[in-house]
Amino acid sequence: MPVPARLAAFWYGFAADEARFYEAFSFGDNEQLADELAALVLQGSKRATASSVWSFEAKGKRLPQPGDLSIVTNWAGEPLCVIETRAFDVMPFSAVSAEFAALEGEGDGSLSYWQRAHRQYFTRECAKADRQFLENMLVACEQFEVVYRRRPGSPPARG
Repeated sequence: MPVPARLAAFWYGFAADEARFYEAFSFGDNEQLADELAALVLQGSKRATASSVWSFEAKGKRLPQPGDLSIVTNWAGEPLCVIETRAFDVMPFSAVSAEFAALEGEGDGSLSYWQRAHRQYFTRECAKADRQFLENMLVACEQFEVVYRRRPGSPPARG
């Protein structure tokens, strides 16, 4: 996949191998959530994310693999950092562990918070696609590390 033109200057500031570029994205499904989750990544408390497997299938997109590099943006599409996928697993929603929930770094870091917040998110996501949330739906669990950040004072990418 080619680096989006509007994010190329940011990407080449990182000087990574284009072949490892996976995607550019913002977290969540609304501005407040996207920007809150991006802030957690930049603070170092969010080191994992979960997505429904069918959302990848619906977009015709392959699942992430260790070594993939992605640009995290805020809701407005401004690049904030580059993350590298370190580990990846697929499992039913109900099998996600407390350890993984803590790596997501959201709320109080507990499994119960993770389940509640992600049940709400996946229910919204499913409704938009005329699907139904199920406790046994497959979830793509990705662990990542920030490997590059926008330099302080550098301008955001232009669109």
